[in-house]
Amino acid sequence: MTATTIRQSESLPEAYPDAPESLSTAAAAIADTVWQRIESYVAHRWTPRNVMWIVEGSGEWAPPLTPTTFIDESVWQDDAWAAVALSPSPLGGFVLPGCGPYRIDTTVGDTEDDPPAAVIDAFRRLAEYMAAKPGKPGARSERIQAGSISLSHARDEAWMAKAIQNSGAADLLRPYRRVA
Repeated sequence: MTATTIRQSESLPEAYPDAPESLSTAAAAIADTVWQRIESYVAHRWTPRNVMWIVEGSGEWAPPLTPTTFIDESVWQDDAWAAVALSPSPLGGFVLPGCGPYRIDTTVGDTEDDPPAAVIDAFRRLAEYMAAKPGKPGARSERIQAGSISLSHARDEAWMAKAIQNSGAADLLRPYRRVA
């Protein structure tokens, strides 16, 4: 049996990893936005921040983000949070003995390692894709004609929503993807 995460509260980090130096000016200007987009897609964090989970039910529970350092565990009893000592589980989390709810405070994120080369390349691809000139707002297609010269351009309406896939970043981030 597994316990269920009913709430996750993740703080923003003090800073995100440095962006690669070879980015265009427009891509470098949106570096924090790109890191946020990548982190919403993967389960790994490369800079530390506080994360608190509220977990309900009995059974095994493992944090859905990595790497995780546990700070405090408590259970709701008699209208207040009370400290509790939970047994470790083989999955790197805890075995929750009762129904809870439990509050698990952690620090998530690497403190020493830089992101791997594949993640930096995914960042570069996504940043340049997101910084691309969007065209006319609301336009699905554009056509410019000057005499016998014609230029047409079509873009999916959801091009920015699909940026992580369309840029090729998703393939590079697959090893860090969330696992349900």
